[in-house]
Amino acid sequence: MGNRLSKIYTRTGDSGETGLADGRRVPKDHPRIEAMGEIDTLNSQLGLLLAELEEARPRWPGLAELSEVLAPCQHRLFDLGGELAMPEYQALDEAEVARLETAIDRWNEELGPLKDFIMPGGSRLIALAHLCRSMARTCERRCQHLNASEPLRSVGLAYLNRLSDLFFVSARLIARRQDCAEILWQVARAPS
Repeated sequence: MGNRLSKIYTRTGDSGETGLADGRRVPKDHPRIEAMGEIDTLNSQLGLLLAELEEARPRWPGLAELSEVLAPCQHRLFDLGGELAMPEYQALDEAEVARLETAIDRWNEELGPLKDFIMPGGSRLIALAHLCRSMARTCERRCQHLNASEPLRSVGLAYLNRLSDLFFVSARLIARRQDCAEILWQVARAPS
């Protein structure tokens, strides 16, 4: 794909519609646009997590591995957005889903079994990873909503599902490598 942005504003969206790569015009709240927007939001949030991981590396060198695994996810999210914008375009494949599963399995071995529910906090990095996890779930819901009316490739849906799992395990691994206790859910006392 060559450089295609010769002008940033076009005024063609001022009436509440936007164009897809295939030339179709759809409302800006169309499920396809909603899904693309949530993926863009997740990608931006992942960019913040990666920037924070980079800043933390001098203090916690063990975080470098997380950056190495998570950085390609930005590009794959952009690919997934491209697939939504250009339905004939196919970029994601099963190998990328398997890459996430391999990282999840490897990190889970280090972490051990989870015995309690954990809260999204403890450090800024942990909270950012949990924010990415919850945004990945929102992306998945938006894509499933679109899939109900306009079937999507299953690999993209699987990718988002595994990505949210990867962010969850990332948050736990960050806590371990920062030597930061995870915040465990405290059940409310029953009303008396």
